[in-house]
Amino acid sequence: MKIEIQSAEMKRQEDRSYIGRTVFTLENHKFPYEITFFSKRGTEWDYSLSFAGEPGSEEQFLETDALLENDDEIFNQLLDASLDTQEEQEE
Repeated sequence: MKIEIQSAEMKRQEDRSYIGRTVFTLENHKFPYEITFFSKRGTEWDYSLSFAGEPGSEEQFLETDALLENDDEIFNQLLDASLDTQEEQEE
């Protein structure tokens, strides 16, 4: 499935944890999604998925959530987009 990343960011908090987000669209999905990442140490990641703007189809949302759960390559692509911005901020 084709993914287009619209924006991404990652910030390191005072407690050294990470919080980031990536806004993306999926092929044949009408509305964009936002995935928010959280990690205490930058090794294991929790995430939350939501629509980036207007709410769209619940069926497509559940399909996207299942895709993220089952396809490490897609999840890592979205996480890497966010992490790449964090590295630029620290330089």
